Amino acid sequence: MTTNMIALVTGANKGIGFATAAQLGARGMTVLAGARDAARGRAAEAALRDGGADARFVPLDVTDAGSVATAAKLVEEEYGRLDVLVNNAGIVLGDGERALPSETTVATLRRVFETNVFGAVAVTNALLPLLRRAPAARIVNVSSEVGSIATISDPDSFIWSLTSVPYPSSKAALNMVTAMYAKELRDTPIKVNAANPGYCATDLNGRSGFRSPAQGAEVSVHLATLPPDGPTGTLWGHLADGGGGYGVLPW
Repeated sequence: MTTNMIALVTGANKGIGFATAAQLGARGMTVLAGARDAARGRAAEAALRDGGADARFVPLDVTDAGSVATAAKLVEEEYGRLDVLVNNAGIVLGDGERALPSETTVATLRRVFETNVFGAVAVTNALLPLLRRAPAARIVNVSSEVGSIATISDPDSFIWSLTSVPYPSSKAALNMVTAMYAKELRDTPIKVNAANPGYCATDLNGRSGFRSPAQGAEVSVHLATLPPDGPTGTLWGHLADGGGGYGVLPW
């Protein structure tokens, strides 16, 4: 099955990013696997191809302006457009024994925002001209329920006990970024949504999550393949506090 659609996934060499690339590839898309480490990127490309996907490794460090520009140029020269962008690359850092707000350093905050927020904006802006060339492009920003201020502030929520600044605040910022791009592009066929994969077992959390990377990827793939009447400007995904199904989460 082929669709002639082109999808770029950042941070695609492992975890949810790799699973997302694999699932998009299984739907017949040409998958561009963005990764900053060349060896891991090539290994991911090989594994994706072994799984039947039309995959290609694209060197991409979302925190490096030159790398982002080079990746955008490659996509333009080789494919001429982009149908799907999944801003999946992300990091988790904390300071002190408990990563409390009072222990947080500005240096750590900057590092997390460089990847989780600034990187997503840089990649989106670089590729937006190519996304506009597609018939109906989709942008998916991989966020988290910990970026939902309403959820994390609810004493009855399963994430109530989390008290940290860098990662949750970066995802809250990414949610706002999502909302603003959706507003800018509301009169175009492009849809922009934030994905909540749920608490998945990945390297980010020492593989302590109760969902698999493949389950987390299902959320991004759903948003990447929305029909013309699908939503835009939402935080959508796993509802841990809602019985484990899927739906819209509060900002």
